[in-house]
Amino acid sequence: MGNSRAYPVFRTTDTTMAYTQARHLRTLMAECEGKAGLYAELRTVEDVRQMVAVLPEATFDYLDTRTGPAGEDLRFDLDVTTVGAAALEAHLPLDAMADVPTGTVEERFVAALGRGIADICWHGLWPEHPEADQYASANHDGVQIVFHGEKAQLNRWIEHHTVFVHGGGNRGALTRAQGLAARIGSKVLGEPQLGW
Repeated sequence: MGNSRAYPVFRTTDTTMAYTQARHLRTLMAECEGKAGLYAELRTVEDVRQMVAVLPEATFDYLDTRTGPAGEDLRFDLDVTTVGAAALEAHLPLDAMADVPTGTVEERFVAALGRGIADICWHGLWPEHPEADQYASANHDGVQIVFHGEKAQLNRWIEHHTVFVHGGGNRGALTRAQGLAARIGSKVLGEPQLGW
């Protein structure tokens, strides 16, 4: 099965423009799964409050592993919808993860983002073009937008937002990525990265 190859195809400091370009690429898929994966780092109480308003059913947890007095892993178990600001502040930073029906809350999610790293992942199938060695891959195809990051495997914070197209490792993958980038007035911005 392995990981997808993620081709960076658009980069900007404009959150709305990055989201618009990623959403356009999503519409170019032959099929898009019914769920979108959302992830956000939450560094302030306001970040948490804004995200709870958009994703009340999200899983909220500590951003980094925390251990108790006996060395056990601690889980974040407060109810973020009711906990007071002072109590919440003591547990920051957090992250939030949710799978949502595609096309329902992604725009509101983007509007609620703070300054932490975040991403949206849409899995699906790219159109097949056998003559160009471009085949669909249910395990690999899709679009990802990383807010405040340049790697498909989230790592360090940067000012920019990066849009990726994911695909399998066949010979036509680069040609497909180049064609998709051209559809949004861009180009492939670097080597393929390890994807999902």
